[in-house]
Amino acid sequence: MNKKLTIMVSSSVYGIEELLDRIYTLLTAFGFEVWMSHKGTVPVFSNRSAFDNCLAAVEKCDLFLGLITPYYGSGKDEDGISITHFELRRAIELKKPRWLLAHDHVVFARTLLNNLGHEGKEKRGRLKLKKNNVIDNLRVIDMYEEAILSEKLLRDRHGNWVQKFSTDDDAALFATAQFSRYQEVEAFVQENFNDKDHISLSLKERGGRP
Repeated sequence: MNKKLTIMVSSSVYGIEELLDRIYTLLTAFGFEVWMSHKGTVPVFSNRSAFDNCLAAVEKCDLFLGLITPYYGSGKDEDGISITHFELRRAIELKKPRWLLAHDHVVFARTLLNNLGHEGKEKRGRLKLKKNNVIDNLRVIDMYEEAILSEKLLRDRHGNWVQKFSTDDDAALFATAQFSRYQEVEAFVQENFNDKDHISLSLKERGGRP
């Protein structure tokens, strides 16, 4: 029997629990094996940290569905980078077949700051964000810019589609449109990607660390 395609959903949880439940139900109904920390389905090994378990899941999955929300996420390392941010970076580095959603608040905040002369991570890094109900950390904008490959020339941006969403219905519609035709997704992966090469490269870059 053919193994189901595995899809890793990024570890963002806070404030989107109902959306994650909905996405999990949709993706499993479409025939995928879904790795999602919110549902406890990410492969976990006791000799690894939370970071390593999540990154290993990104490396081993067939597909990656990333959610960039107004909440940056927990599990930050010594540089303050969250697990969710690392997952996104890993998926991009490995050129994983990926689909990305970004909340409207993140996109709006980026546009506003750009128009006020705070364009780019370096300029935003000089700002001190006060507590608010829009976003909790300016690094969510960094994530969005990494997802759209903003530092590359437009002609070199491949895999830079990021779908904006405002409501759970928007995000669910995107998931349905992209993943409801399982056989088409499977054919796309088989024709265009080789995960073994990506994983080997990843482990080499990290000195073989799992």
